[in-house]
Amino acid sequence: MTDTDLVVLLDDDGRAIGTAPKSSVHGTDTALHLAFSCHVMDRQGNVLVTRRALDKRTWPGVWTNSFCGHPRPAEPVLSAVRRRADFELGLTLVDVELALPLFRYRATDANGIVEHEVCPVYTAVTDDEPVLNPLEVVDSRWVEPSALAAAIEATPWAFSPWLVLQAQQLHLFDAATPRRRAS
Repeated sequence: MTDTDLVVLLDDDGRAIGTAPKSSVHGTDTALHLAFSCHVMDRQGNVLVTRRALDKRTWPGVWTNSFCGHPRPAEPVLSAVRRRADFELGLTLVDVELALPLFRYRATDANGIVEHEVCPVYTAVTDDEPVLNPLEVVDSRWVEPSALAAAIEATPWAFSPWLVLQAQQLHLFDAATPRRRAS
């Protein structure tokens, strides 16, 4: 990220209303802005989870989905997805699909920094093994979706809040081991 990276600011209805430097957007009163998330699978159906770099401003060291990012002004979101896949993980993506077009969340990190995003969620496939950019990612694992769902359900605090919410909406928990029944 450079000081010239801009994010797209949004109104409450999700319409673009301007831009701001990415470095100024995430704080204790974060403006609503456009982002995206991507869940990458291999040909065997495993999903790639990553651990955020330890010096990330929000949720450092937390396990999350494959990667996230922000489209630049006038950049198509799909182009931004492909750009960030290469930048963070050295991945070339195929079969990219929009899975949750209207995903939106607001969450506050333990250090008081707020994420407040309209964040379309994509799924994709790759034949590549990740090459981690240490500025973004400190670790990664290919895991079976049912194992990830079980881990998220058992220890949601160990994962980014957006991954927990996305897993619920993507019905990742449906693939988990038998769920406890309410008694």
